[in-house]
Amino acid sequence: MTSDTFFAFDSYHIALAVIGLIIVASRWLPRLFSSREPAAAPLMILLGFAAALIVPGMPEISDPRSAPKIWEIVSEVTVIIALFGAGMRVDSIGPISKWNPTIRLLAIAMPITIVAVVALGVTVAGLTLGSAVLLAAVLAPTDPVLAADVQIAPPQQGQEHPVRFALTTEAALNDGLAFPFVYLALLVVAQGWVPGAWGWDWFAIDVLYRIVVGCVLGGLGGWALGQILFKALNERRLAETGSGVIAIAGVFLCYGSTELLEGYGFIAVAVMGLTLRRIETDHDFHVQLHDFSEAIEHALTAVLLIALGAVLPVLFRDLDWSHVVISVVILALVRPIAGILSFSGSKTDWKDRWIISIYGVRGIGSIYYLAYAATHAQIEGLDALWSLVALTILLSTMVHGFSVGWAMSKIGR
Repeated sequence: MTSDTFFAFDSYHIALAVIGLIIVASRWLPRLFSSREPAAAPLMILLGFAAALIVPGMPEISDPRSAPKIWEIVSEVTVIIALFGAGMRVDSIGPISKWNPTIRLLAIAMPITIVAVVALGVTVAGLTLGSAVLLAAVLAPTDPVLAADVQIAPPQQGQEHPVRFALTTEAALNDGLAFPFVYLALLVVAQGWVPGAWGWDWFAIDVLYRIVVGCVLGGLGGWALGQILFKALNERRLAETGSGVIAIAGVFLCYGSTELLEGYGFIAVAVMGLTLRRIETDHDFHVQLHDFSEAIEHALTAVLLIALGAVLPVLFRDLDWSHVVISVVILALVRPIAGILSFSGSKTDWKDRWIISIYGVRGIGSIYYLAYAATHAQIEGLDALWSLVALTILLSTMVHGFSVGWAMSKIGR
């Protein structure tokens, strides 16, 4: 090695050092100012943004507008692990009445949100109908990855407050339920708004068939994995090894199999987590598996958030006032109002209604859906969609991340 290459400062090593520094700082710095769990997600995005602007030698991050596939794959794996973990968190699925807020959020608040965002996209941003429907589908689901601060406790800890239960189960299920609207957007982009030509096929296949297949295969996958882990081989059963790798492999097997049969894999892995948790409920392996999957989820999430922050200077070049208006209206008005309307006639306490309605964070799931659509169709106004979605994720993680500790302290576990 010659002297002129001794301190070459390879961009790859600079990136590794910066990523490590950002993660440590995001987890550690908030503890200097608050005893609550640190709001790491917004800090990772903001510090990633700052690093891209001021750190010399940083490598260029793949632009999701021109190279969406890598963003699709990494975000997809992150959401898969997060959805399974969310299902694993639920200690008790009964009585049925505890699911009432979740059902209201999925069946009422989510459709209201989709209609409202379509209207905003067309009237305020000037998007085509297909692009507006895609925007609505991308931003409709709450995010299981960034919702850790509002979720119920890990397995066997109980403490399933109704607010936390509603937000956890909503995030676990609405990612898969947003997929029919992504397919709807792709149909509108390709064929225009002619429901008579594709409406029945969309409802029969993309809504009914794919959801049913996801639920059935998720239940079967959870049951089968439970038998392998807890029932087979008696004293030599796999759960006694304490290794979570076999379970994560089962999750990927369930997801891949469901997708091969044209079902919704996101629904399948969430149902799989719920089902597996019902087998040998008090076994310590559930805690170990949850912690293992959560560690993977946190690692992938950190890299994705830093990468998103680093690419914001590029994405924000197409940002204009209409995007800011739409992002603010979605977070400050659309989601809260849709949530409150969904609780009409409910016995849920008003304070709980407001917290549930406000804390629907947007995040990694939105990245996945937009990247998925970008790899499957030519989307008009795609650059504007990426700018708008990135801004919404940034604002959502900041507003929700910096205030959720205070809000959750008002309800406890």
